[in-house]
Amino acid sequence: MRTLRLSDEILMSVEKPARYIGGEVNAVMKDRERADIRFAMCFPDVYEIGMSHLGIQILYDMLNQREDVWCERVYSPWPDMDRVLREQKIPLFALESQDPVKEFDFLGITIQYEMCYTNILQILDLSQIPLEAKERTKEHPFVIGGGPCAYNPEPLAEFFDLFYIGEGETQYYRLLDLYKEWKKSGAPREQFLRQAAQVPGIYAPSLYEVSYHEDGTIASMRPNCPEAPEKVTKQVVSDLSDTFYPKKPVVPYLKATQDRVVLEIQRGCIRGCRFCQAGMLYRPTRERDLEMLKETAEEMLKHTGYEEISLSSLSSSDYSKLGELVNFLIEACGPGKINISLPSLRIDAFSLDVMGKVQDVKKSSLTFAPEAGTQRLRDVINKGLTEEMILNGAGQAFEGGWSRVKLYFMLGLPTETEEDMKGIAHLAEKIAERYYEVPRERRSGKCQIVASTSFFVPKPFTPFQWARMCTKEEFLHRAWVVNHEIKEQKNRKSIKYNWHEADVTVLEGILARGDRRIGPAIRRAYEKGCLFDSWSEWFKNDLWLEAFAECGVDVDFYTTRARALDEIFPWDFIEIGVSRAFLEREWKRAQEGVVTANCRQSCSGCGAAVFGGGVCREHQN
Repeated sequence: MRTLRLSDEILMSVEKPARYIGGEVNAVMKDRERADIRFAMCFPDVYEIGMSHLGIQILYDMLNQREDVWCERVYSPWPDMDRVLREQKIPLFALESQDPVKEFDFLGITIQYEMCYTNILQILDLSQIPLEAKERTKEHPFVIGGGPCAYNPEPLAEFFDLFYIGEGETQYYRLLDLYKEWKKSGAPREQFLRQAAQVPGIYAPSLYEVSYHEDGTIASMRPNCPEAPEKVTKQVVSDLSDTFYPKKPVVPYLKATQDRVVLEIQRGCIRGCRFCQAGMLYRPTRERDLEMLKETAEEMLKHTGYEEISLSSLSSSDYSKLGELVNFLIEACGPGKINISLPSLRIDAFSLDVMGKVQDVKKSSLTFAPEAGTQRLRDVINKGLTEEMILNGAGQAFEGGWSRVKLYFMLGLPTETEEDMKGIAHLAEKIAERYYEVPRERRSGKCQIVASTSFFVPKPFTPFQWARMCTKEEFLHRAWVVNHEIKEQKNRKSIKYNWHEADVTVLEGILARGDRRIGPAIRRAYEKGCLFDSWSEWFKNDLWLEAFAECGVDVDFYTTRARALDEIFPWDFIEIGVSRAFLEREWKRAQEGVVTANCRQSCSGCGAAVFGGGVCREHQN
């Protein structure tokens, strides 16, 4: 019989008590006395967001397949519960056992986006675990981070014992075996860090020292002990069809952001967009076997009761057997019984044909991501889309019964001119015109085009990592230019324009591109009350600016400053397969407006072939 950590009185006093009680369908319960290793898997955001994350579901299932491990879940308490836990001095607890996180062996934190950094400190603080790794003893869990932001772990280095670089399916079992041996030995805490650093993909920040030039750039980063490697190589699953995947995912009590079965059909992307970090980090592109996907889809739907399945990847259209998979799901799941969601589709006849099979066109909207308003700038970013392809795709969609289109763009891209900014309005206008070219009897309602712009951040391990970033004022001016130009268009009433918050983007840039000197400012911002920074109603930019000023952080140093080609980046000690030489070559091609073919058309020699899987193996064969 489970005993809840919180009383009924407390649960009834907060907004959504179901966030904190556990006991969901497919949640794993074990005998704590028979578990040699207790692992708390954390998503540092609210329950509904964290429960939608596929990576945690995969690791949760994988770790719990071991009889000697009990993996449980923990999420960031919403501010109302945060206040209660602090006032009543209740330590943060895991959902399954309701035991305090501080009693676990590991606290694993997935770091999906920069705006959750203060939430990471909240998790540690509420768990009564010292914020800085150097203050922890053998009585505390080892705190290990993973996910896309771990590819520049330096801003968070002082808060983590370890980082896992790459895909978790490959080395976690080895790390846990090592931990069991260390625990039996009674050796000091640092001894485990030294042993762990010898596991491929594991980075222990305390085992490295960084020196700086007078101008603030990095002079060197070197290990301070023989066990730590000079370079940490990301870990990759070569065969995605013969690895872990949850067939009984946990079903949340509350409506999660992704309230459906998620079926990952492939990893990586062949396209090579120069702004896209995920497209570089997750190379090479690897597909899951069609039969494995069919079996997994049926099992997941059977064990969850969901009535919708989402086919997940960075570019679903590029999965070679997408048509066969969709046809199977339509037939196997029964007409009208299961909805099929297909995000990340490109604009082409094949994709629209697939969409027409799975969506009720009277209710759906289509999402296109041209990213830039002119062909010149789309070539700069290597988008691989022409205006003709965009307009033809939109025209076919309108002919097929769609009337609502979402368009995603970026502002502040390298080499961007005012003509490029205005091009966003002009492209939206051309798409609206294409709608009204469709015979009236074939149209489906009123034309609605929503153009949204995010602001460009030059992310690590992209060809644009050398680019400067715009100031808040420059971003807002660019949004004003677009908005003003849209108001000048003939079909302006059919076009709605949204743009992202500029100050949030600037902070994202600092955290994404920062080094170890950013850590004290993150802590200071947290101490000032910054929390849930990705939620606009909780974001406090003034407190962040105060924290940077008090800690002597020059914001422009990390954002608006262009980088020299030979500058050492904080993340250069990580090997992702994609070589620096390739990224530099792509950066130069971008400035020349030269397009690089996608990975299926020809191999561009990026370096990811070193992992020997997926599309790289196809080229080798």
